[in-house]
Amino acid sequence: METKEALKLAESKGKDLILITEKGEIPVCKIEDFGKFLYQIKKKEKEAKKKTKKGELKILRLSLNISDHDLETKVNQGEKFLRKEFVLRIEMRLKGRGKIFKNIAKEKIDKFLKMMSERLEIITEENIKEEPFGFSLLIRKK
Repeated sequence: METKEALKLAESKGKDLILITEKGEIPVCKIEDFGKFLYQIKKKEKEAKKKTKKGELKILRLSLNISDHDLETKVNQGEKFLRKEFVLRIEMRLKGRGKIFKNIAKEKIDKFLKMMSERLEIITEENIKEEPFGFSLLIRKK
């Protein structure tokens, strides 16, 4: 349809002619109220913004000497974060002589994961990764 015809048609209906895309050989237009069109775009952007929260990261740090009760407290915190759709990063910092006890650190992380999996279905994004400062691991809710 010619642009002039489309403008007349839109005018006769009391609406606006909105250019959707110029890409391609023929530009695509739409006859609609411009205010309503803007409202729909803003609404879609708002929805997209709400869904981006799922990618946010929360970090829980464990220590080598953490007691069972404190570990359970960390599990409670992690459960709250995972229920709110956050991605959870578990870190175990090793300093000084603690670097010798890497096997104990891995056992603590495994114990944490076991306690967490009893409460929620979780997915580990990667295996326990050894880093210069200790260990880290990413988990999310299934």
